[in-house]
Amino acid sequence: MTQTTSNQPDADSQNQSVLIDRLNWRYATKKMDPTKVVAQEKVERILEAARLAPTSSGLQPYEIFVVTNTAVRERIKAIAWNQGQVTDCSHLLVFAAWDDYTAERINVMFDLTNEVRGVKNEGWEAYRNKLLASYPQRGAEANFAHAARQAYLGLAAALMAAAFEEVDSTPMEGFDPTALDEILDLRARGLRSVTLLPLGYRQESGDWLVNLKKIRRPRSQFITEIA
Repeated sequence: MTQTTSNQPDADSQNQSVLIDRLNWRYATKKMDPTKVVAQEKVERILEAARLAPTSSGLQPYEIFVVTNTAVRERIKAIAWNQGQVTDCSHLLVFAAWDDYTAERINVMFDLTNEVRGVKNEGWEAYRNKLLASYPQRGAEANFAHAARQAYLGLAAALMAAAFEEVDSTPMEGFDPTALDEILDLRARGLRSVTLLPLGYRQESGDWLVNLKKIRRPRSQFITEIA
């Protein structure tokens, strides 16, 4: 029996090529078209990518708020340097991290793991006790900083998913977090705002960045291989 070799790249290679092409296509969109709405199924896939992102010890110490309310977004724009993407986008994602690691929060995630996997083992319970003995004692500010870093893992996943879906996005730290916490009543839920991610579609006629070449350091200056 003679084997034939296809000249077509396999599905994995094709998907990888598409992802890289889309990442080259994406940029921090400066002007979004307020008349264009992102299909809900695309939004859901972007949110699911963020939900599936890895986090330290699997604790998922952040939440995402999807803001489409016009009045609320106007209030957010006012405390976000009046950046137009906040109100011109289709959906505004707010990443908010836990304000602290508490025993209750840690136990909830460990209990969920045991429930979903249907097993409780000695090693996993020992790890639970290790976190309970260390995390809450570090202090709220140190714990919030750690939780915020986990939120950025979700942000990265959402950015990549948005690019794959050919949805424009702009990661934003330019806002008053204390004011945003108040607008969304985050502190009452034990959360603090970390970053914003408007999702929408570029309006090329009003975006000074759209046609500029993407600038990244070359691989030789960015990656070091230690064999």
